[in-house]
Amino acid sequence: MSAVLSPTPRRPIRELPDELVSQIAAGEVVERPASVVRELVDNALDAGAAQVTVRLLAGGVRLIAIEDDGCGIAREELPLALKRHATSKIGSLADLESVVTMGFRGEALAAIASVCELHLLSRTAGQASAFLLDAGTGELRPAARATGTTVEVKELFFSTPARRKFLKTDATELAHCLEAVRRHALARPDVGFTVWHEGKLVEQWRPGTREQRLADVLGEDFLADSVAIDHRAGPLRISGRAGIPDAARSRADWQFAYVNGRFVRDKVIAHAARSAYEDLLHGQKQPVYALHLEIAPERVDVNVHPTKIEVRFRDGREVHQAVRRALESALSAPRAGVVPPAQAALPIAAPSMPPWRQPAIPFAGEPVSDLGALWGKGPVGWAAAGTPASAAIAGVPAAAQPTNSQPDQTWPLGRAIAQLQGIYILAENAHGLVIVDMHAAHERIVYERLKTQMDAQALHSQPLLIPATFAATPSEIATAEAGQATLETLGLQITPFTPRTLAVRAVPASLAQGDAVELARSVLAELAQHDASSVVERARNELLATMACHGAVRANRKLTLEEMNALLRQMEATERSDQCNHGRPTWRQLSLRELDALFLRGR
Repeated sequence: MSAVLSPTPRRPIRELPDELVSQIAAGEVVERPASVVRELVDNALDAGAAQVTVRLLAGGVRLIAIEDDGCGIAREELPLALKRHATSKIGSLADLESVVTMGFRGEALAAIASVCELHLLSRTAGQASAFLLDAGTGELRPAARATGTTVEVKELFFSTPARRKFLKTDATELAHCLEAVRRHALARPDVGFTVWHEGKLVEQWRPGTREQRLADVLGEDFLADSVAIDHRAGPLRISGRAGIPDAARSRADWQFAYVNGRFVRDKVIAHAARSAYEDLLHGQKQPVYALHLEIAPERVDVNVHPTKIEVRFRDGREVHQAVRRALESALSAPRAGVVPPAQAALPIAAPSMPPWRQPAIPFAGEPVSDLGALWGKGPVGWAAAGTPASAAIAGVPAAAQPTNSQPDQTWPLGRAIAQLQGIYILAENAHGLVIVDMHAAHERIVYERLKTQMDAQALHSQPLLIPATFAATPSEIATAEAGQATLETLGLQITPFTPRTLAVRAVPASLAQGDAVELARSVLAELAQHDASSVVERARNELLATMACHGAVRANRKLTLEEMNALLRQMEATERSDQCNHGRPTWRQLSLRELDALFLRGR
């Protein structure tokens, strides 16, 4: 584990000075049983626990008991632990600005004790016995327990029945409690977690590696359908796993982001992740990921929200770019089992080069045909003058000939054997049958090549014969005036028409037939929320995607075997070739076992 995540040495509990209390985002909120579980598990982890046990009755409404084997609380500190703003985790403003523990405000136990019956049982390693404190009466007496702490919470909201009415069913509250423990379990694979409900074991996660914990909590399918991330960017390290586009879900309920071991819901991280998946997901699908950010504590402020679920970064742009690049790098490699080659042309058929790293050339014995029929004329300006479209995209001279024969099994997407209804390419590889949507696949190839070949020049714009005017908000007017240079780079000309109206006078030439007002509003909204560079990149990519869609091979076009094989080889060497620009899959594998099952072979 990183040093950032390591528990600090045990310090005595003491009341915080008024100066420090005034700097804390006060108001510990106990909304439901899950809030209590979250806070108490935080304390257990801060105490250095290696095993945390959660016991619940009625979804946590009747009983929440958190047991740990941490360092415990000394007898003389037990009464102090229930006071507001009494904690062992910080003692000065410098500590508050570089918090490395899960908790730090000293409010949780006091807030919980005010709405329920609370008993605190703890023992340190140097004590002869444990001591039990009744928060209601203040009675402190010896009791039996091993080193560690048990916090028992009974009858939540018994003193505030109006708040108890807002709780949901026991099953719903249990689900929220399990989610709270699950978030901790993903952050701390070195700690064992056990959850009991009504005397029955509900969940148990044993200590292990991070990958094993991900498989235990999110399932083996998550590991199979995700890629590893380990990226460093200056003071930042980003690790974890990101789900492939096929694993996307309809809800954003499997998006786990941690900052120094703390689960957070951060707009910067969420937007960066969504940007990385932008042209990989279909429709409104949501990506799945478990990201762990390690950053110096003084570069992030965790004292922002009472529930400590939000943070504020000193340099949000730095974090945004690092997260996006980490995800894009992990997701860029095609899943055909290859690593994309460099954009420059590679030497042909080098003996030491594995077949999937060789240039995109047809199989031995088949002449390289001019793939102009495959690529068509393509968008103007995307291929060098005098260069066939096939060579420009493949990076291979049209006259190149392979020097030796390669067996079919060496190509991840196999050898083309037929075309179905002018839409799909059927190929045979070592695993069985590969089915390729030729338009979707070629669309991605053209799109990635366009992104690579486009330079930093501004997009061509087309003036509108009649400017499109619309009523604008003060924010939109201010953004349009401040971002004139950025808008011109995007091929947009938006100027004030009246004090409350904007006029769109020019749009990108590729989108001249679109809705100018809708385009202007969306770009201004992006420009107001994010930095100009990300807006420019996103808008350019959208335009290139439109160009690629219109430039890709269309359905019902008959392809030769040479052209089909050339397309398969280029897919193997193109980043993100498993999805088209709209997030649809480009190919599917049918194994021999699946084909045998269709025909009941072996039964």
